[in-house]
Amino acid sequence: MSIFTVDTQKCQKDGICAAVCPRGLIDFTKNEPPRPGAKADELCLNCGHCLAACPTGALSLAKMPQAACPPVNRKLNLTPEHAEYFLRSRRSTRNFRPDPVPRDQITRLIEIARYAPSGHNTQPVRWIVYSDPAQIKHLAGLVIDWMRDKIAQHDEMVKLLDLEHWVGQWEAGRDVILRQAPVLIVTHGLESLRTQTASIIALAYMELAAPSLGLGGCWAGFFNAAASDFSPLEKELALPPGHKTFGSMMVGYPRYTYHRLPLRNEPPIAWR
Repeated sequence: MSIFTVDTQKCQKDGICAAVCPRGLIDFTKNEPPRPGAKADELCLNCGHCLAACPTGALSLAKMPQAACPPVNRKLNLTPEHAEYFLRSRRSTRNFRPDPVPRDQITRLIEIARYAPSGHNTQPVRWIVYSDPAQIKHLAGLVIDWMRDKIAQHDEMVKLLDLEHWVGQWEAGRDVILRQAPVLIVTHGLESLRTQTASIIALAYMELAAPSLGLGGCWAGFFNAAASDFSPLEKELALPPGHKTFGSMMVGYPRYTYHRLPLRNEPPIAWR
């Protein structure tokens, strides 16, 4: 079976599909329909670039029919002003309402995040969702145990991350680790730079998409540091063999609303 098919009645024979193919797997001769190149079936990433770029909808991938891919709605495109406002108004949420988040909302959030780019379109990110308050509190406690272990070892990380302060806050009754978030989402996958990068980008997509669903998110940095370095927490996560956590996010309904756009430092730019 061919990696793609072309409707010759619709095809304009413009070669756009061949031009955008990341791996150069489409052969094109002027005034002829495109053809799969050598080893196209073996090397195709199924990224959908060719299908997406075809202006007439003439091309369909074997694993991705044209009819299953909705057209781009130009009316929804962001202006530069909208994009800047959207990104500047985004806040990390560390104060959550106790309301549980419906599973379908979390599923939708992950569905959006899965469209994040990944090297060679491998889509290597896997997801774990915790939503039981007692379990999330238990995981936060394991992170505190990791901090106490670092303090006992006089690890250089103690001063770098001010671990004694955070343990003190926990002992005073404040959850400064997972912030009593209703949901904790953990990414994992086979240990590789590709998976790490894909996970970070996917979580960034997730955090940016969360406000559209009335949700807020915050990266769980302490949790992820402990998950890669503390065997009791690693055991609790019970990841598949060879897998590692590459990022975690607290998610829930924000308790407070923000009303201003804070400033940031001027960007240090080197023009060359």
